[in-house]
Amino acid sequence: MSVPTAAAARTVCAQLPVLGRDVTVPLVTGGEVTYAALDYAASAPALQRVWDDVAAYAPYYGSVHRGAGYLSQLSTDLFENARRTVTDFLDCRPDDQLVFTRSTTDSLNLLARALPAGCQVFVFETEHHASLLPWQDARVTCLDAPRTPEQAVETLERALAGRDPHGPALVCVTGASNVTGELWPVRELAAAAHAHGARIVLDAAQLAPHHPVSVRDLDVDWVAFSGHKLYAPFGAGVLAGRADWLSAADPYLAGGGASRKVTRREDGGVEVEWHDSAARHEAGSPNVIGAYSIASACKALTEAGFDALVAREEYLIAKVRAGLAEVPQVKVLSLFGDDAPRVGVISFVVEGWNSSHFAAALSAEYGIGVRDGLFCAHPLVRTLLGGDPQTQGECGAPEAAPGEKSLNAIRVSFGAGTPDEHVERFVDAVRELVRDGARWQYRTQDGRCVPAVG
Repeated sequence: MSVPTAAAARTVCAQLPVLGRDVTVPLVTGGEVTYAALDYAASAPALQRVWDDVAAYAPYYGSVHRGAGYLSQLSTDLFENARRTVTDFLDCRPDDQLVFTRSTTDSLNLLARALPAGCQVFVFETEHHASLLPWQDARVTCLDAPRTPEQAVETLERALAGRDPHGPALVCVTGASNVTGELWPVRELAAAAHAHGARIVLDAAQLAPHHPVSVRDLDVDWVAFSGHKLYAPFGAGVLAGRADWLSAADPYLAGGGASRKVTRREDGGVEVEWHDSAARHEAGSPNVIGAYSIASACKALTEAGFDALVAREEYLIAKVRAGLAEVPQVKVLSLFGDDAPRVGVISFVVEGWNSSHFAAALSAEYGIGVRDGLFCAHPLVRTLLGGDPQTQGECGAPEAAPGEKSLNAIRVSFGAGTPDEHVERFVDAVRELVRDGARWQYRTQDGRCVPAVG
């Protein structure tokens, strides 16, 4: 595997400054080391730019919508300008709506609540639980994991060909896998969905932080993503796309802000006229700072330039994959094969190691933070590992002692804020752990391996 030179990568784009880049952590073997945060797929560190923008706004924080005071007016403008910024970032159509939510999970549950009666949902078993589980009140068709992008399109086309052509249908697909990092053929899947009269929603939680996402170019009907994966530190997310299903659905939450007019009826009840704009699904006081932080991250990534960000990330991906390939005991998990384009998310298993034990040793002995388990994608990980889908823990490792065969995987993930040194230290640590073993004793506690004390 060819690895670009570090100098070449740095001329394209240096890593973006993020919070926590100078944090040191203790090692069980003594001393401290700068923490290598390599769990971006779970939550990316906040960009320094985002944190600075939020700090500058914080003294001017006020209630939004309908407030007469200066700070309320300022905060309302900030909130609605954030909506426009994110809409532009996603290249939405002129009549699309953008709703601020709590997360990708919240966004997809909102859309699930807005499905027309009798809607049939098609989803691959490879999805994250956030996009696999919200549709349980609909007629769900779960599709087998494809082994090539072409097979994904063919599988969807066959499934759609057998559906009721007169009823509503929705396809839900990820843009980039949170397990393998592989990019999915979103544009082709959207074309297949539309050819059969179905709509499509894109889970862009892992795609948006790494690649540009254009609603128009991909021709998806909706897109969902989370701020905390896009270098924004607060609990906010986005659902953007076609307005008709959202405007026809009951509000996701009933309350102030969602209602245009409320009156008492003569029978003692309450008559409500709901908004048909995004406000319909944004009841209550909105997370203004969360929305603003997402908009700030969108601006920062746009100004840095995705071409440069992608080029540098591809350098890091090649560096990690080349390093892991030099360790015969390491098996990298993949659906589409080694040559498939991907983002900076790589999952693997190590022969002779329990994944929780390996991840614990990386943290305790090297100051490297990765993730182990099933990554809230149980069916996909079990398919990749060839294990029994019934023997699994909730988003984590079932109980297993160090040295036992792993039923789970290890995931390393990185992005725009990752220094070269972090991935180099990770590769060296993997090589050393496999060659020499752990230098510390570990025990199982609550289903996880942790350093033994005393």
